[in-house]
Amino acid sequence: MSTATPTPTTEQAARQRRSIVGAFIGTAIEWYDFYIFGTAAALVFGRVFYPEIDPAAALLASFATFWVGFLMRPVGGMVFGHFGDRLGRKNILVITLIMMGTATTLIGVLPTYAQIGIAAPILLILLRGIQGFAVGGEWGGAVLLSTENARAEKKGFAGAWVQQGSPAGSILATVLFIIVSGLPDDQFVQWGWRIPFLLSAVLVIVGLVIRMKVEESQDFVEAKQQQRTVKAPVLVALATAPGLVALGIAASIIGISLAYFTNTFLLAWTTGELAIDRQVMLNILLGMAILQFIWQPIAALIAERVGATRVMVGGLVLATVMVVPFFMAIGAASPTWIAITLYITALGGTAYYALLANALASAFPAHIRYSGISLSYQLCATLIGGSTPLIAQWILVATDGSPWGVASYYAAMLIATIGGVWGLGVAARRRAEPTTD
Repeated sequence: MSTATPTPTTEQAARQRRSIVGAFIGTAIEWYDFYIFGTAAALVFGRVFYPEIDPAAALLASFATFWVGFLMRPVGGMVFGHFGDRLGRKNILVITLIMMGTATTLIGVLPTYAQIGIAAPILLILLRGIQGFAVGGEWGGAVLLSTENARAEKKGFAGAWVQQGSPAGSILATVLFIIVSGLPDDQFVQWGWRIPFLLSAVLVIVGLVIRMKVEESQDFVEAKQQQRTVKAPVLVALATAPGLVALGIAASIIGISLAYFTNTFLLAWTTGELAIDRQVMLNILLGMAILQFIWQPIAALIAERVGATRVMVGGLVLATVMVVPFFMAIGAASPTWIAITLYITALGGTAYYALLANALASAFPAHIRYSGISLSYQLCATLIGGSTPLIAQWILVATDGSPWGVASYYAAMLIATIGGVWGLGVAARRRAEPTTD
């Protein structure tokens, strides 16, 4: 008897491994592109693209430009979700990766306001919109490519590795900005900030080589063979599962908002008004990203034993308890206490974030899953997540720099997320229960 042919279990393990690696690498590159824009918006875009207005107003304008990417994310989610549910996950992810990398690289060579006037911020906004359109289709497809090719008992762990793309992208983005921000300030503003954007071209090539080797999702192949694909999956998702979409939006709030609160708004606040050294804050944020990268897979393994919803809600409760100490540390402008309280908060927030992908995917049936999770996640990004730095900065200005108005806003987002996660868990359990005639 020949033993050359791998057993089904071996084949499935290999498929699962390739899918997880392909989804992780591609998602890390796309989040890197998204994070470097947020960091640049906090540190330099106001001076480069909006130099003619007051510095505080320039920062608000920079954050508004940052939000444009989020306004386009649900559009990308609907368009790519439609074709992903109709035509498959893999090819869509190749398109989104190319689109994101091209837009990011072009930002790296974009002329400044001093060189071409008002055309500079207009082009920046257009390229930011393309970034948002691309990432709107990326996340949902990566989640499905990873989880749908995984064994049932490993879907949560597979989804957690997609979520690893966020801290991995953040680590890479922060390290590069730590390096270039060490330049003299005039050189950093003139050309140093462009280097992380230009490196995106190299990363995209690497991502494409890896992603092209990944097989199509098993669940999609089976749905297509059984003719369970639908002509307008976005409309079907809205018509048949509006409650799930609403719960998905609520459950995603902190998952999207936390990174942009810390890496964009908090970075600008602490290095500006609070006068904390730029390198110190970038090092603190780098430490948080490393902690997140280490902790998320551990949280996913814990969830296999005690349940995903319990871990997610428990993590969010911890983050809520830490709101007062965290903002006291910010108010005191103490880098040490900001780091300690931020890292404890991150333990709770990232435990929840690790499991968010599979929690959303588990709630929707396969034939509308790409559209359902993309709608939920990207609508949340537009309505709440992407506007976080802008709203937080507006609250800060309106309260004359007091941290407690921003703290109340932050706590409200945490509480809303807890409600969404709990509701999504109930809905997922009901869907998993066998039906009786």
